[in-house]
Amino acid sequence: MPKHKTSRSAPPPPAPVPGRSLRLPALLGAGVIAVLVVVGTLAFVLTAGGSSGPGVKTAVIVDQLSLTAANPDFVSQARATLASAGYQVDYVPGEQVTVDYYRELPNRHYDVLLLRVHAGITTEVSADSGQRLETEYVSLFTGEPYSDTKYSAEQLNRLGKARYTDSSPPLFGIGPEFVQYSMDGDFGGAVVVMMGCDGLKSQRTAEAFLSKGASAFVSWSKPVSAPHTDTATENLLQQFLVNKKPIEQAVKDAAAEVGPDPSTGAELRILTPGS
Repeated sequence: MPKHKTSRSAPPPPAPVPGRSLRLPALLGAGVIAVLVVVGTLAFVLTAGGSSGPGVKTAVIVDQLSLTAANPDFVSQARATLASAGYQVDYVPGEQVTVDYYRELPNRHYDVLLLRVHAGITTEVSADSGQRLETEYVSLFTGEPYSDTKYSAEQLNRLGKARYTDSSPPLFGIGPEFVQYSMDGDFGGAVVVMMGCDGLKSQRTAEAFLSKGASAFVSWSKPVSAPHTDTATENLLQQFLVNKKPIEQAVKDAAAEVGPDPSTGAELRILTPGS
């Protein structure tokens, strides 16, 4: 996947209080938009489904990528694999992936979350010197058009602009502070598969999901193409749900079978609490 850049100013993040504004790069584009540099690419995430009763296993496919890189075959296969393993499966198309949808996601009590979403690496730049700081994190796209009049407090350091290209209309994007401080509830041990680019190039966003109760965060070490991440995720679901391997072993075996992305070298990885 080609890389894209964005920029914005970034004072050091204050913890749970609103702070700086976040801007995400345009997917397939390259441009500087403010004072913070963001390099972004495709991102997908697997999120576990909401429980409809005691003992019911649930999963969700959050398909923000349906807006730009739809893959009905992947969705159908993932649904079938999850259903065969006893999961009730929800599907969320891109236009329904809003800021408030992400906000309520932990409260839906899914066991497996597939986040098939665009994402980008955000690199902070000093507003005073213009120098890049040694701080970067992954930001996830929504499908919600950006407005500077919405979520004004959270735009200080939890939300920002996300663009597919420099000329495309901006969408809202969420950063790790949003995951940690604006999401309601707890993931309750869910497995989160973030299928998009660079999800584990930086660990900050993954750690935010773990701090909200996820038991594992699976993603990529570099930018990844949509076809490759779809193929790898299908294999991962087979290893984890059909072959019933522990998630760490399932990731290892799926990565070995599918291999790195041939165009970028991105490798499938996992982060768990304490790892």
